[in-house]
Amino acid sequence: MKYRAFGRLPVTVSEIGFGAWQIGGSWGDVSEADGKAALNAALDAGVTFVDTADVYGDGRSEKIIADVLKARGGDRPFVATKAGRRLNPHVAAGYTPENIEAFIDRSLKNLGVECLDLVQLHCPPTEVYYTPALFDGLEAIKKAGKIANYGVSVEKVEEALKAIEYPGVVSVQIIYNIFRQRPDHLFFAEAKKRGVGVIVRVPLASGLLSGKITADTKFADDDHRKFNRNGEFFDVGETFCGVPFGVGLEAVEEIRKLVPAGASMAAFALKWILMADAVSVVIPGARNEAQAIGNAAASDLAALSADVMAATREIYARLVAPHVHHRW
Repeated sequence: MKYRAFGRLPVTVSEIGFGAWQIGGSWGDVSEADGKAALNAALDAGVTFVDTADVYGDGRSEKIIADVLKARGGDRPFVATKAGRRLNPHVAAGYTPENIEAFIDRSLKNLGVECLDLVQLHCPPTEVYYTPALFDGLEAIKKAGKIANYGVSVEKVEEALKAIEYPGVVSVQIIYNIFRQRPDHLFFAEAKKRGVGVIVRVPLASGLLSGKITADTKFADDDHRKFNRNGEFFDVGETFCGVPFGVGLEAVEEIRKLVPAGASMAAFALKWILMADAVSVVIPGARNEAQAIGNAAASDLAALSADVMAATREIYARLVAPHVHHRW
């Protein structure tokens, strides 16, 4: 496992992290035992960054993480969580310092800690990024000792660029992968300039870039890849990156030809992301121990050649960009 600086913070993190959405919910049935096995396997493989949220399984993900870390003892990984999506309705007016602090208090209890390593606003409406009072409130919560750092999780590049204007924002979580390439056109350069950590989520496009999904794949009723295919419950960009399913499958078949012998497509897709030096950590999810081990192994793949990178850019421009590039 290789490690990278996390923006301007005096810490290094594993370049492959652990995304804990799957062990919370909305990905079909993942047992608590499988969730714990997946997290333990990731930590055993050298992962030192775990990302979760208070709404993943209504706190289930946070509690599983707490149980695993308590049982393991020793050095703790850096644990990032997110707050804001518990608002009902999920509207900009709900993003007050008081509401966010209440969510933070709940996460502190779920994770069994006195101070959160990092809390991220969880994909709030765009207007929230134009509310300085909220970021002042986060600074006050930090000074009170409940959080060590704060950042944002965004849907759009424009939101990321606005968020990093606030000096206290230490990190941005954003979707970036072979199917969502826009962040490296401007945002990455600005993040590096400001010393902002970049957390990459949805790295495998909800599993499309694993190469294992076909037109005949069936998804459970409680799997967002079935119930949110058209953005019925949250931003459609979180499900298959907003790429029409058939288009995604077509692009995958072209990408498959670029995967080096002996490597999985999932590992290839993760390595593609890590070719960007602005990226601090990529957070693939895992439903079980085998997936977690496979994700971690991507760190050991050889760097991708300029020709391969150019080929992925061409596939994106021709097939995928018309559907996603200017939307997010």
